[in-house]
Amino acid sequence: MTYADNADTPDADELPWQWREQRWRTITEKVRAGRSLKPKAWKDGARCAVALSFDSDHESTTLRFGQTSPGKLSQGQYGSRVAIPRIRALLDRHDIRASFFVPAVVAKLHPEEQRGLADEGHEIGIHGWIHEFNGTLPPDAERDLQFRAADVLEEISGQRPVGIRTPSWDFSQHTLAISREMGLLYDSSLMADDDPYEILEAGEATGMVELPVEWIKDDAVYFPMDRGTTLRPYTAPSSVYEIFQGEFDGAYADGGLFLLTMHPHIIGHRSRLAILARLIEHMKGHEGVWFATHKEVAEYCLAAAGEG
Repeated sequence: MTYADNADTPDADELPWQWREQRWRTITEKVRAGRSLKPKAWKDGARCAVALSFDSDHESTTLRFGQTSPGKLSQGQYGSRVAIPRIRALLDRHDIRASFFVPAVVAKLHPEEQRGLADEGHEIGIHGWIHEFNGTLPPDAERDLQFRAADVLEEISGQRPVGIRTPSWDFSQHTLAISREMGLLYDSSLMADDDPYEILEAGEATGMVELPVEWIKDDAVYFPMDRGTTLRPYTAPSSVYEIFQGEFDGAYADGGLFLLTMHPHIIGHRSRLAILARLIEHMKGHEGVWFATHKEVAEYCLAAAGEG
């Protein structure tokens, strides 16, 4: 086991149970949740905000491991070829704008997809270069990839990204500093709350908004399987709907944020997109629900806190 982020500390080779208090406190306090940015009311007096997001991983989750299997790549291609058109049609039917987090390699493989989404008013956000694991990268490499990814997304989509969701929510000890250097408005990779909050770095308020995620509200934990392992995780779409509905109902009762993370190649199949369609109908059946992009939610939270 190695701890590359702390290799310059005197006790770098010690095991966690041997760490001095200063070390585990420094690690723990590097990135923390600060003040809540949950507003008293959402836009136009809405009771609840809904932020739908899609991580357009497509072929990148195969390529990042250096794999070349056409079979696995075809599963990713399904995300662009079949799922994205279905998702766009569903969102258009309900006049909802969503956030799409796109690896740069995916944007290069499917540039018309990104341009079409942007033209329809959807947000394009940073999602790494090739869906790499930030925690395994040297800091300089992570910085280079994040900056270049933003440039590629801007060039292709015509909009400069203002937010990031790290691939696999792998947020390194250096990610926040890189995002702050880029002047990003928000991150959506951390899990310290149900509702938006300001991120602290080593105890310092950063002005960056965190729109927190959670595996409970992510389709990828319920549906995928890997033929190369003995595990065959599978949850019935009806059960996933029940979980997602329960999370929305709780957010609505609390006057909070319901943020849902989905992946086109996972949610885009017929039986699964049906639960998203049903969920949207359920949410729209409530008074005072504001559907917004992540950018819009972050901007509103800062404005409500007096910093807009």
